[in-house]
Amino acid sequence: MKQLKTLAIAIVLFIGTQVSAQSKVAHIDVQALMTSMPEMKTAQDQMKKIQETYDKDYKNMVTEYQTKLQKYEQEAATAGDALNETRSKEMQDMGARIQQFQQTAQKDLGQKEMDLIKPIMEKAQAAIKKVAKEKGFNYVLDATTGSGVLVAEGTDLLADVKKSLGF
Repeated sequence: MKQLKTLAIAIVLFIGTQVSAQSKVAHIDVQALMTSMPEMKTAQDQMKKIQETYDKDYKNMVTEYQTKLQKYEQEAATAGDALNETRSKEMQDMGARIQQFQQTAQKDLGQKEMDLIKPIMEKAQAAIKKVAKEKGFNYVLDATTGSGVLVAEGTDLLADVKKSLGF
């Protein structure tokens, strides 16, 4: 009776191992997929325009700061102490505003990029899941360089997912 239980357990373990060994695995370079999506080009163009606007505003602020600084330095010898102190405070405030603008711009750009990329990533993931299900794959690994996948042999779904997305 004990031998029968042991044999039954061994058979179950053997069959379980065989079933899991039959899992189908594929890979896809998610980064390559996303960069080839038309939506990503549109998002990159939008980010470039926003970046250019921030750069223009920043350069204008810096130019204004430098112009005032030169003017105040030239007039410093003839201006009174009270006026020089007021101007010094004004320049410090202006420098702080420029720094604050730069920090806010970086934060805004990061948030805007996340807002633009999130729907693209979700669309890519949905397409990957759809194609994997259609092709009968149990696992799909991300083969993007640096993602931790050392070996990406097997079926690459990139072409099928692109086709599913219509490009």
